Amino acid sequence: MAWMPSSSRRGSPAHPAAPAQGFTLVELSVTLSVLALMVAISLPSMREFRSRQQAKAVTNLLMSHLASARMTAISHNVPVVVCPSDGGGTCRQDTDWGGHWLSFRDPDGNRDPDDGNDIYRNETVPDTPSIRVVSTEGRRHVRYQPTGMSYGANLTIRICYNGRVANSVILNNTGRARAMRGNLTTPC
Repeated sequence: MAWMPSSSRRGSPAHPAAPAQGFTLVELSVTLSVLALMVAISLPSMREFRSRQQAKAVTNLLMSHLASARMTAISHNVPVVVCPSDGGGTCRQDTDWGGHWLSFRDPDGNRDPDDGNDIYRNETVPDTPSIRVVSTEGRRHVRYQPTGMSYGANLTIRICYNGRVANSVILNNTGRARAMRGNLTTPC
């Protein structure tokens, strides 16, 4: 071993070894406490963010379904109906749009598909127990004319999260649908 001055030797009594690397139990406990506090503070915000995103997904799916039905009516030059469905190819008679959405050609105006060939789309709504989709009482379905118009009173379809309005889709009698963000404080 080569000679070294005593001031540069490690581990000698004059120069003790470097301290061990790592965390003490107190440091680890404080870090975990701060982390738990941050998670507890952010959790409600994350829940609201998730609910808004789920409601937004349902809103976008409904808007695309309505736009598709309108374009089909215009391009095929035939009336097209969009209604809430039970999944079996028939329209529901209530205001609950939460199961399926059905769009079909309706040349005879009876607002029901006459056979399976009339059905264009039978869309399943994403199954989220906390999301509810309901429409206004007066108008339970949409009927697009070959011009793209949808005559009748305005239709509002509310997308609700835990009983509060998260978003609304409003359809006017010209056939134009627009989405409006809710505030999650209005009851559904």
